[in-house]
Amino acid sequence: RVPLRVQFLTFNFFYCMLNLMIIVDIETTGTNPSAHSIISIGAVDMDDPTREFKETCRAFPVATVEKEATVINGVSQEEAFNEDRQTDEEILKHFIVWMKDSRDHTVAGQNPHFDVSFLEATAKRYHLDISIPHRIIDMHSMTILHMANRGINYPVAHNRSDLNSDKIMEYVGIPAEVRPHVAINGARIEAEAISRLLWNKSFYEEYEQYAIPWKI
Repeated sequence: RVPLRVQFLTFNFFYCMLNLMIIVDIETTGTNPSAHSIISIGAVDMDDPTREFKETCRAFPVATVEKEATVINGVSQEEAFNEDRQTDEEILKHFIVWMKDSRDHTVAGQNPHFDVSFLEATAKRYHLDISIPHRIIDMHSMTILHMANRGINYPVAHNRSDLNSDKIMEYVGIPAEVRPHVAINGARIEAEAISRLLWNKSFYEEYEQYAIPWKI
């Protein structure tokens, strides 16, 4: 078991950081930041639950679209290139303006490396300064630490962690994200999960109906 002093220090370290970070979730046309494009950005400021960013855009002209991506986010290839949508450059400019109003630009979420890689690749494509901090906070790691502090082993399959988003939501006591994936919905549910993991309370009133399992 993790020594009590380590548990206390670890919890308070994250507690001090949590109310400053931003939760970011994006939708893309695939998994390669160079070949695929952002088509939606959702973000929540953990310092203020009413401050959100939620916009969609069209893929950049030569981007490719993976079939699996259309299944995950429900956006067809035709819709991904819809000229009525703003460009990926425009959405990123809007996101940068939104982010600058946050007290801390530290990004958190489920597999945030993925989201950050696309934000940075898009910024590089249009020579924009996004200035995302190098250090980011992964909800997967938070959950494993929380489980370890309770003496619970995280699930393993095929010689690697099997703790995906749905299993994290089950662990913290809330329903899994509704499919297809929508960026702002992902950001909101991740904010709720992180709040439960580190504050032991709900972030949104709508989730107060769901008990926090380790407080029952």
